[in-house]
Amino acid sequence: MAANKAKQRPAKLSVYLYIPNIVGYMRVLLNCIAFAVCFSNKTLFSLLYFFSFCCDAVDGWCARKFNQVYTFGAVLDMVTDRVSTACLLVILSQIYRPSLVFLSLLALDIASHWLQMYSTFLSGKTSHKDVKDSTSWLFRLYYGNRMFMGYCCVSCEVLYIILLLIAKNQTENLMTVVVESLTQISPLSILLALSIFGWLIKQIINVIQMKTAADVCVLYDIEKQHKA
Repeated sequence: MAANKAKQRPAKLSVYLYIPNIVGYMRVLLNCIAFAVCFSNKTLFSLLYFFSFCCDAVDGWCARKFNQVYTFGAVLDMVTDRVSTACLLVILSQIYRPSLVFLSLLALDIASHWLQMYSTFLSGKTSHKDVKDSTSWLFRLYYGNRMFMGYCCVSCEVLYIILLLIAKNQTENLMTVVVESLTQISPLSILLALSIFGWLIKQIINVIQMKTAADVCVLYDIEKQHKA
């Protein structure tokens, strides 16, 4: 019986070669190419970056479709998301002033997601998206509704891509560029406005996520100290 179970256990190499993981590797490659040309060809960068972002949904679908949901794939997915967004924010910080805006967004994004992942392990949950016990309705809505989460995430990436595309000089004033773009009635200004709204919701959720996860860590320490 034990021998049969051992035979059914997937080999380490086969897990690396699962379909969703291969999609993840493709995303990493697309991002590397995109950032290599981000200053010389903004249009190509935007297409490659956004295509890589859209593949995030593809690898998740493949994982569920082929029953290949594994921790490595989930970690690869999150690391790819966070690193690609971080790199784009660093680039925007070199173009716009004040640069601290984008560096602060980078810190908030990484800190909130890292704390959320760590608190997930402390609480014994299998997924960082399991927030059914949260007291925040917005936080529960974000992780409980794929369409709402998708809108917020797409809005962030689209906003950052638009900001890169509309920058004409190496040093731009962020508020000036955004206000000028919004006052010009065009499809771009409408897309920019919709993106800003979704982006704002996403940042509020990041703050809620960071505070909620920090509370889990603190409560874990208190319980641990009490038991000792």
